[in-house]
Amino acid sequence: MNKSIHYVKKLMQNWEESVLGYLPDIFLAIVILILFILLAKFARRITLKFYSETIKVHPDIANIIASFIYFFFILSGVFLALQILGLESVLTKLLAGAGIIGIVAGFAFKDIASNLFAGLLLKMHHPFKKGDWVNIDNSYGVVEDLGWITTTIHTVPGQEVFVPNQLIYNSTFTNFSTFHKRRIILESGVSYGDDLEHVKSVALDEVKKIEELLPQEDMDFFFTKIGNSAYNFQLRFWIEFNNNNDFQKAMSDIIMRIKKRFEQENICIAYPVTTLDFGVKGGVNLFDKDINFKS
Repeated sequence: MNKSIHYVKKLMQNWEESVLGYLPDIFLAIVILILFILLAKFARRITLKFYSETIKVHPDIANIIASFIYFFFILSGVFLALQILGLESVLTKLLAGAGIIGIVAGFAFKDIASNLFAGLLLKMHHPFKKGDWVNIDNSYGVVEDLGWITTTIHTVPGQEVFVPNQLIYNSTFTNFSTFHKRRIILESGVSYGDDLEHVKSVALDEVKKIEELLPQEDMDFFFTKIGNSAYNFQLRFWIEFNNNNDFQKAMSDIIMRIKKRFEQENICIAYPVTTLDFGVKGGVNLFDKDINFKS
């Protein structure tokens, strides 16, 4: 019994000496940790203020940079406190564990990380913004939202398409709203018997009547090919572009105007002939009517 009491007293004495010996280190480690926490908060506040007033980048990017700086100071304080307490082995195990976890997480979340990085690039470079008309990954529509993972597009048919941000930087995309103008390109053809100079002048004259036309921009008319049954041409002009309806209306107007004016000028719009036309609009079958031959 006496031996047990003596052993307990000796154990308590050793524990008390150990605690008293560690108290300065523990106190210093706590002071260092508190100091680094205060430094982290101060560095984050200064970073946000600097980026918002000087560089004026996107607020989300400023928050990310400030958060990186904040956690850098916090981790630095924790590592330094562990070293003061003589827990280098714990620190080594923490770093090794963090490395293994990082490798596993890298493989598991590589697509998410790619989309996040692409989202960061989008917010930095601003190739398009909410409300712009774009064509991304064969999805044509207006941008509804620019997220960190996906970009949302409201397409012309009325669907919402979510495009992963990494696809945007892995392929080409088009922003039709950048210059607030868009080019109309109409391709058609006329018959071999038409006067080509007359065709060109009539077509360009009708272009000048388009409501959305930008008259200061070039208007082009070129014959592009002698086809099997027509002289093919291309008519090009610029219109003011704010939304897709501007483009569709201008295309519809020029088609209707060209058809009506060509009919007035006796210009024949060529098309692939698959029926024989004997004076009836649209063509008739040979067996629908009797054919009279005059000698």
